[in-house]
Amino acid sequence: MIDTKEHYEIATPNPDAAFSAISSGTLEVRLAQNVEEIDASQALRYKVFYEERAAKPIGDMGALKRDFDAFDSIADHLLVLDYDKGSGCKAVVGTYRLLRRSLLPSNREFYTAGEYDISKILAYPGQIMELGRSCVDLDHRNRPTMQLLWRGIAAYVFKHNITLMFGCASLPGIKPDAVGTDLSYLYHYHLAPDLLRVRALDHLNLNMNRVPIDLIDAKRALATLPPLIKGYLRLGGFVGEGAVIDRQFNTIDVCVIVQTSSVTNKYYKHYERESRSV
Repeated sequence: MIDTKEHYEIATPNPDAAFSAISSGTLEVRLAQNVEEIDASQALRYKVFYEERAAKPIGDMGALKRDFDAFDSIADHLLVLDYDKGSGCKAVVGTYRLLRRSLLPSNREFYTAGEYDISKILAYPGQIMELGRSCVDLDHRNRPTMQLLWRGIAAYVFKHNITLMFGCASLPGIKPDAVGTDLSYLYHYHLAPDLLRVRALDHLNLNMNRVPIDLIDAKRALATLPPLIKGYLRLGGFVGEGAVIDRQFNTIDVCVIVQTSSVTNKYYKHYERESRSV
């Protein structure tokens, strides 16, 4: 069993990965700069995943009120901070965990490999990156915060020449029929091409094709997806074959894959224009 307390204590930032902070109003996005900021991101993750969404804490998580695992110590932590002019403090209101292939020790696998056969992703040339543990505080769950998170990801992609992004994205609950239309829409309209079509591990594989395509209102189905999954799709993302029930986090996961070359020129130009204006 993983010694969760040890992994909680050794999480430290990687200064070589940093990019310049990007600001918008009272918000800014950048990488965590110290252990205290990583601790704050883990506290936010606990608040959202365990207190709000009823995930099941493991080991010392409940006592410490922190979400953490062995990947935190080797990943970079993207933060959205809200600057309180009254107190002069910055609160972590959004976070994303970013793990590049070059940061992964040779004896370790990506988190996603625990749910999917990702051999096709690993065979992809260049620098690949796993995205995970994304969450936003309830009071900041809005378009400006999400846009800033994506701008931070874009800055990171530019800095490190990322060619492919991937990770597990979640639908709420563990009852497949409750999200049957969502899964079927993703299967019929956004299934990855064979080159990148990862597949859920056999003992976990949940069939996504649950509703015939002619019974799906594609526009309505897209609109009702979780914002994070919609964000991946807007960047030209695909999903792997098969979903996975994650009982610890009380979710049904899909594997999302985004080739950075497929991100539209409009998005990149928008990011570059906005970056020059802040």
